[in-house]
Amino acid sequence: MLIESYGKEFTTDSSAACPVAPASTPLGATAAEILEMVYCYASDGMVFYRKGDLVNAIASFAYGYGWLDAGVYLGYLNGRSATSLPVISEQIPDTLFDHLSEKTSRYQRMLSSALDGVAVLPDTETRAFSAAQNIRTTAEVNYAEGTTLVLAKDLTNALVSFSYGYGWLDVGVRTGLFGITGDRHLFTI
Repeated sequence: MLIESYGKEFTTDSSAACPVAPASTPLGATAAEILEMVYCYASDGMVFYRKGDLVNAIASFAYGYGWLDAGVYLGYLNGRSATSLPVISEQIPDTLFDHLSEKTSRYQRMLSSALDGVAVLPDTETRAFSAAQNIRTTAEVNYAEGTTLVLAKDLTNALVSFSYGYGWLDVGVRTGLFGITGDRHLFTI
């Protein structure tokens, strides 16, 4: 998939998403926060893309999709969630390689630290616990996939995996499924 196509698909999906609960409720307020993050990353990603910053565009689209898909999964949002991550086939220009390498390494480290820096809060006998476990698993799977892609020297798709998994984990924190036991600066709270 081309980066521009990924951005357009994300922008379309984010525009179609809507909160499930009334805005006056705690669930509705949280849904609005999730949707705001989705909209911001769709907008930011397109700005980065138009400016030729393909690295930040990719990271924005994937991170925002993580927020969208986690919000839909948890029932905060109605909308279409991605069934799988795209494979970005477009080559990043050589002039952006250092930026891609640095950002991919940083997101790998940040997601690893974020995974180590959270604790599941809900009781093990609740549906919220299984939801938290699923979010953690999604973040871990994307971390592992990203790491495999780094070893294969596919930094573009590694960045997509790390960013997407990070978005899921951030939603888990924002919705109260996880408590932060590590660096609070790793999360958008």
